[in-house]
Amino acid sequence: MNDRLPHEKGFHVSWDQLHRDARALAWRLDGTDWRAVVAVTRGGLVPAMIVARELDIRTIDTISVRSYKGVGSEAGQGQLEVLKHPDAALMGDGEGILVVDDLVDSGRTLELIREMYPKAHLATVYAKPKGKPMVSTWVTEVSQDTWIFFPWDMALQYVQPFRGED
Repeated sequence: MNDRLPHEKGFHVSWDQLHRDARALAWRLDGTDWRAVVAVTRGGLVPAMIVARELDIRTIDTISVRSYKGVGSEAGQGQLEVLKHPDAALMGDGEGILVVDDLVDSGRTLELIREMYPKAHLATVYAKPKGKPMVSTWVTEVSQDTWIFFPWDMALQYVQPFRGED
């Protein structure tokens, strides 16, 4: 029997690991003449910056999408709202645009972005099976029930061992 909470099946990502994985994403994306990188805020900001640096892309913009849990929504699912759009003249239909996020989970955010910019290339550092069909390129697949702890969500402190005591 598994008595752990869902978030206890965790994948802890350090700053060093994120940097290595974002560079690996850039290597997979090399060879295309990207017009711009669009970071999906907030989690995509750091990976997008690393990818843009590695590929020498100077034009960078952001898109911000928020999910609202309203009446009649499925558990954990809500209506999506774009809070901030990237520059419309830059984006067009997405041709030559690289959209970068840290993680695709359910795929809903990237599905919305793909509807808005059908020719954009969507890339994430980490991908869960449910959202993977929305992504063109990713580095590491993790199980759907794994909670990813990103370095910007963590503080350095002592943690009890998973089993046993000190």
